[in-house]
Amino acid sequence: MTHQDTIVALATAAGSGAIAVIRLSGHEAISIVDTHFRSVVKNKSLIKQQTHTIHLGHIIENERVIDEVLVSVFKNPNSYTGEDVVEISCHGSNYIQQEIIQLFLRKGCRMADAGEFTLRAFLNGKLDLSQAEAVADLIASDNEASHQIAMQQMRGGFSSEIAKLREELLNFASLIELELDFAEEDVEFADRSQFKELVERITFVLKRLIDSFAVGNVIKNGIPVAIVGEPNVGKSTLLNALLNEERAIVSEIAGTTRDTIEDEISIGGIGFRFIDTAGIRETKDVVESIGIKKTFEKIEQSQVTVYLFDSSKSIFNLKEIKLEIEKIKNKYPQKPLLIIANKIDKLDDVQLAELQNEIKGVLLLSAKTGFGVEQLTNSLLDLINTGSLRNNETIVTNSRHYDALLKAFEEIQKVKHGLETDLSGDLLAIDIRQALFHFGEITGEITNDDLLGNIFANFCIGK
Repeated sequence: MTHQDTIVALATAAGSGAIAVIRLSGHEAISIVDTHFRSVVKNKSLIKQQTHTIHLGHIIENERVIDEVLVSVFKNPNSYTGEDVVEISCHGSNYIQQEIIQLFLRKGCRMADAGEFTLRAFLNGKLDLSQAEAVADLIASDNEASHQIAMQQMRGGFSSEIAKLREELLNFASLIELELDFAEEDVEFADRSQFKELVERITFVLKRLIDSFAVGNVIKNGIPVAIVGEPNVGKSTLLNALLNEERAIVSEIAGTTRDTIEDEISIGGIGFRFIDTAGIRETKDVVESIGIKKTFEKIEQSQVTVYLFDSSKSIFNLKEIKLEIEKIKNKYPQKPLLIIANKIDKLDDVQLAELQNEIKGVLLLSAKTGFGVEQLTNSLLDLINTGSLRNNETIVTNSRHYDALLKAFEEIQKVKHGLETDLSGDLLAIDIRQALFHFGEITGEITNDDLLGNIFANFCIGK
């Protein structure tokens, strides 16, 4: 892939719309557009205009007018990519979009690859690698929490923490390397007590960042919640109540849900993916049996299980319900379990009191009327530790960053052990260099073409 030529792509979503934006970047971007731009102001040349200015006119080919447009000019190095950038706001017709793009392709541009504008921003020092990856996360964010994390990372919150640790470690690495040059004189340039304090601080920060991935990963990808229980206890009604729409079929016939139904909503800024499963019971129906098998697969994949039972029928056999709850707890001991008594609108006060006394922590619900749905959503939020998000702490959401942090932590532990056992400077230097390598992988000081190709292949074209 060459980054010296001028690239062009549609920057807005494909399809018809009111407005479309076509973006060009490269050293010939302004001159190519200028050749085919006729301003409403006579004899105006885009090349002579100031950076960050907008100009009204027409895109023409020979004497044919393709469209009336607004052209935005951004001159290097003060642009998104660090190169000359032109953005053309045209009418959103598919025909107009393609006519303009094809015109510039004929004049020497090439189509941009996926994420190539952001890749150029990284290569030209406008963004580091973690900030560039945050651009993709920002585009993909579909709830408040994932948006907040992506914005913080794109502004350099994560990068600055890593860069500061790397700089301090690099300073000590330089001093230890210097000691190796004066090995015969037996001198120490690096204060070992200060170095131990630095290693402790780095260990603390790395552990916090690594632990934050548990929260960051579920925020980024959504939290799968399996709604399970016997047939006809109101699982589909609950899903409909949570989504506030008739998403699942509801009937009085047991076994109506034969397959899993999934949908996602945002609760308190966090994405939850609810999975309505087939009712668990003994059955000879082949199709229903497949659905029940899928139910257990979904429980395995979920991070939270909601066990729902019909309180109006179960009030006289609570012992069986308690046995079912114990079975789920024993099978999935590490998985949070919410126990929901549905159809409580059919119970009197005495029966409600007995129910709450027998099953500790049970949540009362009437999916039909909506009573208790808010308490359920609050309970789901309580299961997710969002304290670090509320406190605006750095949260790791990227599995590549997580892997690099784990490797850096492992190397820092080796350094710590080396300091405690008075390991020689040359061996310490090896472990320090490895830790610095993994820090550099995150921000992009150390990279390769394969890594960049994998990262930017996931971007949309035009970004």
